[in-house]
Amino acid sequence: MRLKKFFAAICAAGLLLAGCGSDTETVTEKKDSQATIIKLGMISHLNAGEKQMEEYLFKIQERTRTKVVNHVPVFFDNMRLMQMGLDSGKVDEISTYKCVADYLLANGDKYEIVNDDWIKGVCDNFCFAVRKEDTQLKSDLDKTLKEMKSDGTLEKLVKEYITDVDKGKEPPKVEIPKTNGADTIKVGVTGDLPPLDLVLADNSPAGFNTAMLAEIAKRLHKNIETVQVDSGARAAALSADQIDVIFWAIVPDDKIFPADIDKPEGLELSEPYFKDEISHLKLKN
Repeated sequence: MRLKKFFAAICAAGLLLAGCGSDTETVTEKKDSQATIIKLGMISHLNAGEKQMEEYLFKIQERTRTKVVNHVPVFFDNMRLMQMGLDSGKVDEISTYKCVADYLLANGDKYEIVNDDWIKGVCDNFCFAVRKEDTQLKSDLDKTLKEMKSDGTLEKLVKEYITDVDKGKEPPKVEIPKTNGADTIKVGVTGDLPPLDLVLADNSPAGFNTAMLAEIAKRLHKNIETVQVDSGARAAALSADQIDVIFWAIVPDDKIFPADIDKPEGLELSEPYFKDEISHLKLKN
């Protein structure tokens, strides 16, 4: 399968979230100046800057009534750069998904999970994003995802490629079926977010998201071409018609994080198909 690269390899689903303005007093006014400051690596967001994310993180800690630590977000364009930031000491921790954290821990011994009670239960829902005018494509994706949920296929894929996958090995390659003469749907993938999606050294696609695409291609009788894009460029590539679909992540509706907090303008989101908790990683002491 032909892979086009627009940018360097990257992350997910968009990580964590992004969004609207804060209310009441600002973090700067409320923070304890003597509190510990932790620089937290995060994937950059469309609709919120680093200071705005700092507000959200502070509010979550307040709500859980844990000891408040001043988390100062530092945005990165992709997962690889974020790991480099942690390894070099530019940040103290990085924010990712639990399944990704488990994979990184199984493939090396330099990281460890940060056991913070305040992030327990914070999670993202994974979905697809398409251009607003592509109503038929969105309808087809929604219908297929519902079918895969109801017949157990989605649960089987989660078990095979996330829950029970050997996290100490590279995610298995996935062959996306081809249908002669069928229309092609171009899907943007980040390529470096195992076990969700990964482009291997030989340009073979692998991981859970790719297995999802293989099943969708079979059911829709469409050809699917993966296009490797940087996480921060996904929405722009979709809006510019360079690709037709991207993987996206949304947070469950919440007083702090509304469900559409990071919904790209002019794009529509599909039914969610997977949910995972947020995990923070740091270098081992």
